[in-house]
Amino acid sequence: MTQGQYYTEHTPMLVAVDCIIFGFEQGSLKVLIGRRRLDPGRGEWSLYGGFVGIEESVDEAADRVLHELTGMTGVYQRQVGCFGRVARDPAQRVVSVAYWALINTADYGEALLKKHNLEWHDIDSLPAMYSDHHDMIARARRRMQEKMARQPIGFRLLPEEFTLTQLQRLYEAVSGEAIDKRNFRKKVKEMEFIEATGNIDRITSRRGAALYRFNGDAYKEEGKFKL
Repeated sequence: MTQGQYYTEHTPMLVAVDCIIFGFEQGSLKVLIGRRRLDPGRGEWSLYGGFVGIEESVDEAADRVLHELTGMTGVYQRQVGCFGRVARDPAQRVVSVAYWALINTADYGEALLKKHNLEWHDIDSLPAMYSDHHDMIARARRRMQEKMARQPIGFRLLPEEFTLTQLQRLYEAVSGEAIDKRNFRKKVKEMEFIEATGNIDRITSRRGAALYRFNGDAYKEEGKFKL
């Protein structure tokens, strides 16, 4: 790429990506955050991110940062939007494009948390955070709420086999509102792509609740979803 020939009358600025990683644990929606290891804002709670390289697209940068953070491939990730308030970074003019992603907390072990100095925090009780990262998380949650109302993406946050109570708690955690149990289960029972496994949960359920799973092939055939 030829640089330096054009736009010399304009001041350059940096472009960054920030990743909002959502998980679900013990009935709560979680966000992966950590203490900043660089200035400005060293020691403040922050999302995990990085700068866009000169030879990569914004999406490629987000994929790279997410892989550095999780070591995973094929993670569900979507763009939240652009954050460009003039004084959002006191060091330099920086525009950030935020992305949100869904992972199962069971797949992100203690070793990775320690390696990246990260912690899972309940989305409804987050600490004060660097710059506009609170705004990023809030907007990402709204995007997830909108998406989950139309598509069954929430199963990426659950174990392969789950109870209907776990499924309901997930939707309540994402929406921040209580859901009527009877109506919820009625809707779920009408969805052929949520199928009983024949197994029983004897670990988290005292009575031994039935376990279900998401059938992606059946969902593709049915093509209907609304909760």
